[in-house]
Order: sequence, then structure tokens, then C-alpha cells
Amino acid sequence: MGRNTRKRSKTTGGKVMAAAAALTLGAGGLVVVNVYASAHESSGGNAVKRSSQGSSQGGTGQAAASEASTIDCPDVGNGLRQVPDQARAEVDKQLALLDTQISEAYQRLRSSTRAMQQDGNFANNAIMGPLKDKRVATIDRIATAMGRAGDRPQGFESLAACTLRASGNQSDTGGNQSDTGDDQNGGQAGNGPVAADFVDITTVQPNVTAPRVSQEASRGTFATQCGVNENKLYNSDNVIVAPGVDNGAHHTHDYIGNQANDAFASNDDFAAGETSCQNQGDKSSYYWPVLRLQDGTEEFDAQQQGGGAEGNTGRILTASEVTLEYVGNPGGKVVAMPKFLRIITGDAKAFTNGTANANAAWSCTGFEDRQLTDKYPVCPEGSSLVRTSKFQSCWDGQNIDSANHRSHVAFADPATGACPGGFKAIPQLVQRLVYDVDAPSLNDNGRSSPFYAVDGFPEQMHKPITDHGDFVNVFDEQVMNEMVQCINTGRQCQ
Repeated sequence: MGRNTRKRSKTTGGKVMAAAAALTLGAGGLVVVNVYASAHESSGGNAVKRSSQGSSQGGTGQAAASEASTIDCPDVGNGLRQVPDQARAEVDKQLALLDTQISEAYQRLRSSTRAMQQDGNFANNAIMGPLKDKRVATIDRIATAMGRAGDRPQGFESLAACTLRASGNQSDTGGNQSDTGDDQNGGQAGNGPVAADFVDITTVQPNVTAPRVSQEASRGTFATQCGVNENKLYNSDNVIVAPGVDNGAHHTHDYIGNQANDAFASNDDFAAGETSCQNQGDKSSYYWPVLRLQDGTEEFDAQQQGGGAEGNTGRILTASEVTLEYVGNPGGKVVAMPKFLRIITGDAKAFTNGTANANAAWSCTGFEDRQLTDKYPVCPEGSSLVRTSKFQSCWDGQNIDSANHRSHVAFADPATGACPGGFKAIPQLVQRLVYDVDAPSLNDNGRSSPFYAVDGFPEQMHKPITDHGDFVNVFDEQVMNEMVQCINTGRQCQ
């Protein structure tokens, strides 16, 4: 890591369980395969599944083009298993460009409703065809970069074609569709959410089960207090997925802990950075997409990429409470995390990618025995919204990151705590965010009491299943060892 090529100034307040498909490979063993980590348990709502409309068959589907649609492209980055170190920087840059191309094509799609109504081939000819051409060139650059450092992988071209698919954002309320599509697509920016994305938490059955705990379990906990982003440190970067790329996330993140985090932060920057954590031995970076109330407020990023220019609009809601707790393993002891370990939990593209990596968990205070992955909860009066992220708790024992940013960590077996072969149990980060936000009005599509929504890539329609969290471990070695000892001996520490 530490591949920063230039540094920009920081700003605050402004700023698988199964292999789904395998491609081929050069003789050097470069693997391109869709492999997913274990996903979160099923939610109380109907699970979102990758439909046939979302498969990469090359057609757009006239039915989809005539209704509220989004763009579904194969996730090239998620399928990368091995990338030579010499090619990492170029591959990261090109993967970020693929995301930008999809976002730009989606914006064109949204602004072309009338053209598509007048010409049934408009979407194919003016949007999807050019998008495929751009992706072909970009994917070729990825393969070329990898080939310079080893054997050029084959089969990448099959990932270039994208499809149109129904967004699921058709309004339940009827009414006249405006020129911007807001009535049909919901939300202030016209790309979600809609009433169908919400459910009354009191109608959801309890669905949380505790794992079986063995005598060898590590039962302790270690809590760290790092605030709620009082410093208002925001940016739309993602140093894990898109190091060195401005606006690599295409949505705005809250940051707590390490204050040096942006796209250009190196491990040295993290080590030297200040921290908002009370324990100064914890310089870790904890970040997540902001939650916004779609009430028409123009935030600092209302006209910027990552913000309003990409459909992320409304008032940024600061959590009233953030709890960061490290817990043990129900089947045995844990070992220390390596410094600068990167972990991503959940999938920012889960609406189009499918549920394999989804790990969203939405609930309400007083009802946390019921968790939702594909719905936002409507909480009763006196109850607050809760977002919970449980991070992967098994590590491969060698790497602080991997080509797809997932393969070096894994989820433990939910029943026994067992890690996959060759993996070691590490302390599990459990991140809990609480928000005081009024229940939205579903009968009028959020007009009298506005919807809230998590920031996301514009084509992901602000679906709740796209919630995710990011973590970079920058604990002092001594404090990390204290954490491990505390957890393994069954104590509660902070």
C-alpha cells in the first residue's frame, strides 16, 4: 500500500460462499473469478436477488427502457483474485474509471426519458453501446497492465457488456410523472428511495439468533470511543478500493478515528495522523457512507461529484451515538490483527451485484432482535434508527489487503465460529450507529415527512442493501495485544 502519488489538503465540512463464474487465466495463475464472502443472514423482508434482467447478456430490454431503469454491469474489481504488485496502481486507477463510466451513463439515462420514449433504440445506441465501448478499452488496459508484470489474463472482454434493468423504484402512490422522474423514482434527486424500500419494524418477526458458544470461546470485549464525526470530516474517496483517485466512492463518507484519511493517504500518513479516539493508541480509520434526510437541504456538496451531482442529496445526518466494540470468537481464541489491515464489510453495489456480499443490518432501538438487509425500517415513536455493521473476523494470516479487497478476510461460521481453512480468528469489529430521525411518510412518498437514505453510487438507487462499512487497523501494537488478551480472558475493557 502507500501508493500515493500526490497529496491534496484535507478539508472538513466541505469536503463467497461459492464461485459464481470463472474466466480464464494466463499460465501464471492470474485468476479472474466472482468469489463472494459469506453474506449476512436473511432479513425480515424479501431478499433482493440478481434477476435475469441484471445478467450480462448484452441486451437492454425494451421493457426496462420504458420504465424506471438502472444500469447493471459486471463488477470487474470484485472478480480479481490476484494482481501483480507492479500493476496494482494502474489496475486501481482503471477500476475507478469503470465506476465513473457507469455513473456518467446512468446520469445520461436519467436525462433521456423523452428520447427513449420517442426512439426505442435510443438507450442501446446512445448510452449502452458507447458505455460498452469505453469498458472494452478500460478492461483492456487492466489486462495489459497485468500482462506487463506477468501473464496477460484472458476472458476480460466478456465483462464489458452492461444491461438495463428495472430499478424497482416505481412509485406506489401514482400521480403524474414529472419531467425529472422524481414522482416515479422517488427521492429529492429522482433516483430513490421510494415507499417500497421501507417497512414498519413492528411488523418484522425477530430473526437474530446467537451462535453456540464453546468452552474455548473468547468471551471478552474491547470498546473504543472515537466520537460521531463532530469534526465533520467528509470526502467521497475510498482509500481501500480506489487509492490515489479523487471521488473513488462516488458518495460521501463519514470519518471517525484517523483524521488523515483521503484517497492519497499512505500507511505512513495513517501512522502520523491524529485521531478522534479517546484512546490515542487507536489511530484506526472507521468510515461509512453518510445518511441523508431528503428534505431539500443543500449541503456543502450539493453541486459536487459524490454529492448532489451524483444524486446524493439532502441534509447529512450525524449519528447521535457511535459504538465501536471488538468481540471474540464463539469457538476459540483470537489473534492480533496486523497493523494496516483493511476490511470492507457489505457491498456498495449490492443492488446490481446481488446479495452475496451484502451485509447491511438496519433496525430500531428496542427492536434490535430483528435486522433488515433490503429494507429501511420505520421506527415507532420514541425509537431511533440503528445501522449495525459486523466485520469479517477471520484473516488469512499473511495479507493486509487483497486484489478484490475481500479474499484476505472472511466471515466465521455463524453457528460455530470456525474460520475457513488456513484462516485465523481475529477480534471482530461491531460498529453500531444510532440516528434520531423522524419516521418517513409512506402514504405520500415522503412528501410530508421526508425519506432518509444512505449515500451510494447513483445507479444503485439508494437501496438499503447497499449499506457498507470500511476499516483500516492502525492500533498501536501494545494496545492491540491488550485487546487480544482482554477478549481471550473474558474481560470487558476499553
